[in-house]
Amino acid sequence: MLTTERHQFILNYLETHGTITIHEISAALATSESTIRRDLQFLEDQKLLLRVHGGAQRKTQLNHEASMAEKRQQHLIEKQKIAKYAGTLIKEGDTIFLDAGSTTLEMIPYLPTDPTLKVVTNSVTHALQLLERGIETMILGGTLKRTTNAIVGPTAVEQLQQLYFDKAFLGMNGIDEQAGYTTPDTEEAIIKKTAARQSQEAFVLADRSKFKQRSFVQVLPLKQAMILTDNCPKDYLKTLKKQTKVTEV
Repeated sequence: MLTTERHQFILNYLETHGTITIHEISAALATSESTIRRDLQFLEDQKLLLRVHGGAQRKTQLNHEASMAEKRQQHLIEKQKIAKYAGTLIKEGDTIFLDAGSTTLEMIPYLPTDPTLKVVTNSVTHALQLLERGIETMILGGTLKRTTNAIVGPTAVEQLQQLYFDKAFLGMNGIDEQAGYTTPDTEEAIIKKTAARQSQEAFVLADRSKFKQRSFVQVLPLKQAMILTDNCPKDYLKTLKKQTKVTEV
């Protein structure tokens, strides 16, 4: 395979899936890992991707936000694994907040069938699935975003400020040792921040593609929420653990 063909394969895969490992590329293209490393270095030098430990991830604009349909297809197995573990953290009688993230959406099948459980969300998608499971659900009022089906705006924030939660489960677009937890949209950032501050415990659900990433708006410093992940790069895990608790599931 020509070098340009390998490069195009890598970029096409990243456009669809967000991340790829050196091993995955090597196996798919029957090419040595040393060659793939050189390919990734070249593409990073051209500012076409971002190299991470063991592979690469898509380079996106800071304020870009994928639709909910797009997000749900990315790293689905990893998200389901994280979501299943997150469901085990919920206790009888809990009142929890689920934001409009794609990983928090995957939590819903794993929520306990507890008649005393109450869930508050700012997502129309989440609310409908919660109702299908017969879970007591409260949805915030406000402005509906077309891309993510999230409800945002001052009305939603004002409602949140009057509520208190045992736990908040949040999705993020980026996790960075200096920038903390970040997201592309200022209004969604305020919702996430407010929900975390109204909760006794806040959890960020993040697959491996979110690490070493910065998006447009800071939501919280790392220390203000715990991280649930399927796979944090080992070299980064020690750095993050200096600031917050990280659980690999």
